[in-house]
Amino acid sequence: MVVRLFLVTRRLHELDALRGFAVCGIMVVNTWQHTRGQLRAPERNAVDWVIENLFQSRFYPIFSFLFGLSFVLFLRSAAERTDRPRLVLLRRLAVLGCLGFLHQTVNPGEVLLPYAIFGALVLLPASFAPRAGVLALGIAATAWGVREGGGIILVPGLFLLGMAMMGYAPPERLLLPAFLVGTVLAVSLGCLWVRAKGGDLSLYFRGVYPAAGLAAATAYCTGLLLLLRTGAREALLAALSPLGRMALTNYLLSSVVILAALPLLTADPTRVSGIALSVAVLAAQAVFSRMWLERFRYGPLEWAWRCLTWMERVPNSRIRSNV
Repeated sequence: MVVRLFLVTRRLHELDALRGFAVCGIMVVNTWQHTRGQLRAPERNAVDWVIENLFQSRFYPIFSFLFGLSFVLFLRSAAERTDRPRLVLLRRLAVLGCLGFLHQTVNPGEVLLPYAIFGALVLLPASFAPRAGVLALGIAATAWGVREGGGIILVPGLFLLGMAMMGYAPPERLLLPAFLVGTVLAVSLGCLWVRAKGGDLSLYFRGVYPAAGLAAATAYCTGLLLLLRTGAREALLAALSPLGRMALTNYLLSSVVILAALPLLTADPTRVSGIALSVAVLAAQAVFSRMWLERFRYGPLEWAWRCLTWMERVPNSRIRSNV
């Protein structure tokens, strides 16, 4: 029992780190996309190339996969508190949808609203299906999304794959092979995309680029998990886990910072300032998140989300009053 609890806790820490890692990549991509979106016909430079080939479409698949996985974790936890866990989960998705709707007003194209909708339309019904069926449907939906050019249509399939992985925990020995295969595919498909851009653009739009993104996301995830099995584990967990545990708060705060900084970002034709801003904000968020979680169980918005989900005030403080 003690060993099982240790393994579960270890995996939860690693999931938080993966989520924090995804938050970092999404911050960089969002800053870049907002900056380029405000410019008229910007000239491409080295920063554009790096973000397009190493960041864009590489991190939202990680976040989507983890959302599906977290869906199962919450459903199991809710089942211990209520006889109607899916109703609670639907309320949780409704609250997320409201946050996403508000966020859409200042940040069109954000992901929270689509996540809430896909969660209700895809994940909730799939929670009644056998895990083998969820896995098969996830593979099929992801393959279809790649064929159609990726983007938001990849999310349902990735949700289902994350959901299925809760029932099919892959053995540790597969991490290194998965990392190697993902890396080879990411490089090969990336080179094919560069070639396609010079000629048949339909090849890019119909599958090469999203496939390269999924391969890179696999390599990034498994690479981080491999690093978490080295002496760098504690340092990586200290930096990334707090970011991941407060992913909602950090994601929404980053939008505020990006939008406020746009006049300065668009004045820099090199777009290096966008990278610098992302690094600075993420560093500050990592420190803030760590300090906050030393006193509280949940981040500010995570706590509000949980309270609205359960329709009650959820205890949050870690510090007991002596009064």
